[in-house]
Order: sequence, then C-alpha cells, then structure tokens
Amino acid sequence: MNELRELARSLLASGTVKVVIGYENVEGARWPAEGPRGVRPSFVTDPAQADRLVFDSRCVQNLAAYLNPRRQHLVSIGKPAVVVKGCDARAVAGLIREGQLRREDVVLIGVRCGGVVRDPALGPGLIEEEVSDRCGGCEDREPKLFDHVVGALPPPPPSSTRRADALARLQKMTAAERWTFWKESLSRCVRCYACREICPMCFCVQCIADKNRPQWLDSSPTTRGNVAWHMTRALHQAGRCVDCLECERACPEGIPLGLLGRHVAQVVERRFGYRASADPTVPVPLGVYRTDDEEEFIV
Repeated sequence: MNELRELARSLLASGTVKVVIGYENVEGARWPAEGPRGVRPSFVTDPAQADRLVFDSRCVQNLAAYLNPRRQHLVSIGKPAVVVKGCDARAVAGLIREGQLRREDVVLIGVRCGGVVRDPALGPGLIEEEVSDRCGGCEDREPKLFDHVVGALPPPPPSSTRRADALARLQKMTAAERWTFWKESLSRCVRCYACREICPMCFCVQCIADKNRPQWLDSSPTTRGNVAWHMTRALHQAGRCVDCLECERACPEGIPLGLLGRHVAQVVERRFGYRASADPTVPVPLGVYRTDDEEEFIV
C-alpha cells in the first residue's frame, strides 16, 4: 500500500491532479469486534491524507462511476486520479468510447488484483463462499488501461461456479418457467434506482424511467412497470455492461441482476464476437454501422 500512497501523495503535491479517488477503511465495530468493518470510496484532496488509501480484496466498488460527467459536485473539484482494478478499467474505456470522458482528463492508477469479496463488510481473506461472482475466470487481473500501475500480482482468487450454475439452470428452464422466475424476482423491485445510480455506464442526463412527456414506463413498483424497467435497462446495457456487478450488490432486494446482464453479454458475444473491452478504440457493435451486417434478425 505504500506504493499507492506515495504515488497519490506525489500526484496531489505536484498539482497533476486535484483529487485521488480510491478506497479507505470504514472504522466501526461490526467486523471484527474492533477495527475496520470494510472499505468505502475515499476522495483525497490533501497530500497529507494519502495514508488513508488502502487496497485489498474488500475493495469491491467500481470507482469509475465517479467519473460520470453528470456528477457535477465531483467534476467541479478538478482533474481526478482514480484507482481502477482491471474490470473497472473497462468502464473507464466505455466512458471514453462514448464521449463522456477524455482520456487526458483523468489519471488512472491501475492495481493488480487477486479478486474481491462479494460484500465489502467481509474480511480481507478470500474463500470460495465469499469471492465475488465477477472474479471467476477474470482475464483482467493485470490492468490493461492505466497511467501508473502498483502492487504485485496476487494469486488468482478461489474459483466459483455459482453464477455459471445459476445461468445453466435458467437456460434449462422452459420459457414459462423462466417467466415465473423473473416475474417473482422483479416483483421485489421497489424502484429505488440504486442499480442505475451505481452503474458507471448509466449516464443519461434524463433517464427514460423519469420521463413523463410521454411516460414510457410505469413509475410505480408494479410487476408490469418493474419488468419494463429492468428489460429496458438490460437492452440499453447490451455490449456496454462491464460485468462489475455493482447493480446487483446495490440492490436492497437482492434481485439477481447480474444474471440478466450476463445473459445479454453472452448474446452479444455470440452474435458479434464482442466482449466489453478496456481498449477505448474498440467500438461497441451496437454503436456502429456495418455494411456487411447480415441483418438476418429483420423479417
């Protein structure tokens, strides 16, 4: 961690950046009996406060969400440096690709990652039951988009097949069974929009869910409105979702939104051979026009 702290201190002291967005311990008595109970995002503007920064397997949050241009209270601070895991860097690339961020306007501090826990309140040790579903088979433990990279590459996290098994069970269901599953799951939605607010790729000035002239979606948490909201959001994220699972972690009702996002990502990969990339020059297939597109889906 000294390497990260020294780098943050240097960037702030030199005026290269005005804020370093990273992680810090949350002091409290929930875990363990004394000491830190997890981590939270940290916004360091003073070089003397760089020692607050930490990085370990509790650092689950995708800090690229704070680069969203609609967060004016952060934009007004000035040029940021942000700590990014390999998976977070895909979101930064997405923001650059879609014209929401200029590469020269952010300093990326890449951290080599050995996986993260499902809940930041858990301890820093990784066991199969606690490792995040996003970490299984991760190919971006070594960041691919960065200005600086810190830390040695830890061993890979324990493998978990939870999400793959859940997807396989869904795919074996009949259409009626899948509808029952999703209707029950989405009926729990209270339309708090935590999934939207935490997503680094939700950056519309006005969300379709907030429009009332015309009103596209029911604003009340009805089954019809909930299904329409989550299906619309899933389609808007096709080819753009970076699989950080922040939407699922933020959901107060425990809706398995990651299963929906992963299924759509698999369809995009199967149809277009595309995965969300940390290279901002690689276009999203649904955002470009190709004359050789077979358009076989048009009838």
